[in-house]
Amino acid sequence: MREALEENLNFVVPEEVMGERLDKVLAQLMPKVSRARLKTWIEQGAVSVNGQVADKVRMKVGAGDEIEVIEQPSPEELAFEPVNIALDVIYEDEAILVINKPAGLVVHPAAGHWDDTLLNGLLFRNPELKLLPRAGIVHRLDKETSGLMVVAKTLEAQTDLIRQLQARTVKREYWAIVHGQAPLAGFVDEPIMRDPKSPMRFCVGQGPRAKEAKTHIRLVDTTTVPGAGLVPLTVSWVACRLDTGRTHQIRVHMQWAGLPLVGDPTYKGKIGRLPSDCLLSMIKRQALHASRLGLVHPVSGESMQWFIEPPSDMVALMQALDFGPTDQPVSVFEN
Repeated sequence: MREALEENLNFVVPEEVMGERLDKVLAQLMPKVSRARLKTWIEQGAVSVNGQVADKVRMKVGAGDEIEVIEQPSPEELAFEPVNIALDVIYEDEAILVINKPAGLVVHPAAGHWDDTLLNGLLFRNPELKLLPRAGIVHRLDKETSGLMVVAKTLEAQTDLIRQLQARTVKREYWAIVHGQAPLAGFVDEPIMRDPKSPMRFCVGQGPRAKEAKTHIRLVDTTTVPGAGLVPLTVSWVACRLDTGRTHQIRVHMQWAGLPLVGDPTYKGKIGRLPSDCLLSMIKRQALHASRLGLVHPVSGESMQWFIEPPSDMVALMQALDFGPTDQPVSVFEN
């Protein structure tokens, strides 16, 4: 990890701010540092007054008091640090890595996850990736979505993979378990934008901020399970392929199509609370898995493809629904 301790800063409290709270005085003495960050430094024990570590943000200081501040790196500054996180690498050569991302792992550092992400794990495993934008990551999966991702190990490979994604020649196939009777084949061509009613959600919409989003859907299997009051609930196993890669794309498009993903707390549509003994309550995340990945190798030009079985929680759900086999790809798309 980067050394947190920086050069000490020393101040003498001027008379015009005597009797003020420590955090307010520091805000005037260090105007380029936010109040929130200064508060955090005080709480971390990085601020001393007259040689004693300050233990309260609201403590009063007097004229002539000596304040010592040990600058701390921000979460953003620590975000691109190597952290020993176990990664399931299923293929690697001199140009690319293919990883089976587990559900629960965030891809990029952001608020709440500054040093426990796939990016941090990649930097620990392959330190040379620090020379690449986003440590070689060219696409991502939602935190609770499992499955295959490709990571570039050289700038040339990263540039080539990004161009393949832009040309829509990378095959990204997902398995999803959804509420409702899915059609044999479907295609959702609806722009996606951030939901104006909730900044953490996305929705189908129009407007200058909406982005093109296209999802191909194919039915693999369907069944029914008892719901509340033994009312049967229809459940479908679908395969989805992406032409675009918008945030939450499959989850938003499936909800819009009236087929919300089982287990998805954010995009559950009109699905009410399920009985605790309902089979669909088995999974505690969206039932979505990136099962297959196909691309042209950026160096050799060889067409390559990988398949990975879903993790145990989704396999258990599929087996309970009599969906399967789960350990081999399905052939519902033409190629």
